[in-house]
Amino acid sequence: MTIDTLIEEAIAREGGFVDHPADRGGATRWGLTEAVARANGYDGPMASLPRSVAADIYRRLYWTRPRFDAVATRAPALAAELFDTGINMGPAVAAGFLQRTLNALNRGARDYPDLRLDGAIGPVTLAALDGFLASRGSLGESVLVKACDALQGARYLDLAEQRPANEAFLYGWLANRLG
Repeated sequence: MTIDTLIEEAIAREGGFVDHPADRGGATRWGLTEAVARANGYDGPMASLPRSVAADIYRRLYWTRPRFDAVATRAPALAAELFDTGINMGPAVAAGFLQRTLNALNRGARDYPDLRLDGAIGPVTLAALDGFLASRGSLGESVLVKACDALQGARYLDLAEQRPANEAFLYGWLANRLG
């Protein structure tokens, strides 16, 4: 799956202009908050944010900058999961899920050293990913995807429990973001 396909799927899933009163992020278009759009140079009305601008922001902020593109060369399904999680929770959260999972699955640091949980994909995280994939074989990538997905689901439940207004979104998050 290409990044262009992932972006198109994200935009289709996120939909057009939404301004839900319970959403702390405020008004969104194509899934991007006004704060993100403004920080990336868009100064028009959110309801008019062009799809092409959204696609560019998704590519830069949620694929290239967090280095999910480097993950994709090793584990494309995992990169797709991280991209989607990063859109909804932030790329650092998605990268942190990967780092936690790699640490928990390194057999007591026998396969590769534990990672510092910094929420950034760099050479050390990529080396650990390479080590994991080499030691765990063909099922390794799907296990990582499942583990990251499980962490994402747990975080959604935590968000709804910590802030009851998030219950308005919980069903949709679980239905559309997991699996």
